[in-house]
Amino acid sequence: MKAIVYEAYGSADILEVKEVRKPGVEADQVLVRVRAASANPYDWHLMSGVPYIARISMGLRKPKYSLVGTDVAGEVEAVGSAVSRFRPGDAVFGFVGSGGFAEYVSAPEKLLALKPANLSFQQAATVPLAAVTALQGLRDAGEIKSGQKVLIVGASGGVGTFAVQIAKWYGADVTGVCSTRNLEMVRSIGADHVIDYTREDFTRTGQRYDLIFQLAGTASPSACRRALAPEGRLVLSSGDSPGRIIGPVGRIIKAILMSPFIGQTLRPLVAKPSSNDLQFLRELIEAGRVAPVIDRTYPLTEAADAIRYIETGHARGKVVISVSALPIASTLVGIQQASQS
Repeated sequence: MKAIVYEAYGSADILEVKEVRKPGVEADQVLVRVRAASANPYDWHLMSGVPYIARISMGLRKPKYSLVGTDVAGEVEAVGSAVSRFRPGDAVFGFVGSGGFAEYVSAPEKLLALKPANLSFQQAATVPLAAVTALQGLRDAGEIKSGQKVLIVGASGGVGTFAVQIAKWYGADVTGVCSTRNLEMVRSIGADHVIDYTREDFTRTGQRYDLIFQLAGTASPSACRRALAPEGRLVLSSGDSPGRIIGPVGRIIKAILMSPFIGQTLRPLVAKPSSNDLQFLRELIEAGRVAPVIDRTYPLTEAADAIRYIETGHARGKVVISVSALPIASTLVGIQQASQS
């Protein structure tokens, strides 16, 4: 089968399309014929080995794993002897860890869920990592409640576009921070207010929020606190950083050390794969409350270009890699379009 492979850390130039052995299926695993995958900043970090601190788990001198891609949607080809939730022919989606940029991938049953019936494979592939991160950040780390004022920094990105919609579903008053070109798009998916970070610093507007979900930008925890209610919560998930050694980890460590000594709560977020959360999201999607936003779609052979685009930091919503034979045109999928598809 064809798969995207890399054997050393570096830029997207190291990615190659190669013929590799089709994966087997262990007792608790499902073999998926991949129809589509989506690219995430996570994939770029794995490929580049940056920040360097991440190499402790990824491999110090060279990557432990040579296959790329974490989010997939496709059809079940075969199931292991202990699998009970799926059978061949089922349409599924999920976060598979690695190997998603390929024609086939094997994954534990617990990482997959049935695909939302109203989404194409290309749309469904955008959901797993980004939407689960948004859900867990708002619900679990942020303890979001109806009526709260919620600020989402990086509202136009892959996680941010899902976070805006999920926060609205919870009944929050949502403000999205993004660039000028994305203001209307963020409004169109439900944001009550938008802040153009190129013209205004959200930490100095005088507005206070019950929950700030930081997905982008370089604002420090101390700066974010200026925009946080006295008993508010700051949830940090990544964010931008020029540092190649520890990246945004330094900002997260500062937040952890500061949090016990102040009235506000500063919490880092590490999203965890969850089939239960995928099923919850599927219900929201099928009800028309949440929909993916797709910026661009690339064929499998151009996966390196998809990663390069992710690396620019300018993707609005998600970037998709189509693995099926049918070409899929690049599109921006709005919430109304996806709920009707």
